[in-house]
Amino acid sequence: MALLCKTAAVFLRPSKLVPYAYAVTRQCSSGGQYQYILVERKGENQNVGFIQLNRPKALNALCDGLMTEVGRALDAFEADSKVGAIVITGSEKAFAAGADIKEMQNRTFQECYGGNFLAHWNRVSTVKKPVIAAVNGFALGGGCEFAMMCDIIYAGEKAQFGQPEILLGTIPGAGGTQRLTRAVGKSLAMEMVLTGDRISAQEAKQAGLVSKVLPVDQLVSEAVRCGEKIASNSKLVTAMAKEAVNAAFELTLAEGNRLEKRLFHATFATEDRKEGMTAFVEKRKADFQDK
Repeated sequence: MALLCKTAAVFLRPSKLVPYAYAVTRQCSSGGQYQYILVERKGENQNVGFIQLNRPKALNALCDGLMTEVGRALDAFEADSKVGAIVITGSEKAFAAGADIKEMQNRTFQECYGGNFLAHWNRVSTVKKPVIAAVNGFALGGGCEFAMMCDIIYAGEKAQFGQPEILLGTIPGAGGTQRLTRAVGKSLAMEMVLTGDRISAQEAKQAGLVSKVLPVDQLVSEAVRCGEKIASNSKLVTAMAKEAVNAAFELTLAEGNRLEKRLFHATFATEDRKEGMTAFVEKRKADFQDK
């Protein structure tokens, strides 16, 4: 959750943006609605929602305004029947280097506890549509937590992940101790949280934190391509599948299996299940209607 401002100032300098992958779109559907993010739809069928964090001078530090805008963009994509998946990315240098320390430096316990500080960050993890994080550069503290709230993480080959809050005299506060442990296991998670050390994209892949490591200039396009694959399926059944997988982190095996069975049975009440099986038997591509 933390941004290592002093450390970052020593060695993090703005770099050239990767052509295509991080070019600012000229046809951004967000218009003047957003200050900290860029929003549009991508894909051949314009069915992938796309959010780019856009605070380059602050290495995409997750200020309150940025996270509020992300929530608004996610709400819009949830309501957009054309969108079947969402990709969130940052810049070549940083997905997000952490939370905005300047905003929280002088907060008191009463303000944090009484105001349920950071509660609105959870919007990312409650989206029904699949969310893919395309991580290049630094995903530290809140940036790492933000990525872990997403359903799938693709990493650029130079990405780095870490939970360095301990170096600032605090601990992760947006799921870092919980999601990281579930993703990589107790020993590695404990080492990262207690030392503040980072792991590379390759180490993150080996540990199970990310599903793919890609060249920097291919990261976003591959994430969008994954989103297109997901969006081509039934949105209704996709939401059921996502719910079932996420439940595995909360339920016992027996409880999870019962939920899976109920959701499996529920697909038989959908027109898309009938269309999918009929198309398979007839050896043609299914035409899902999200019903």
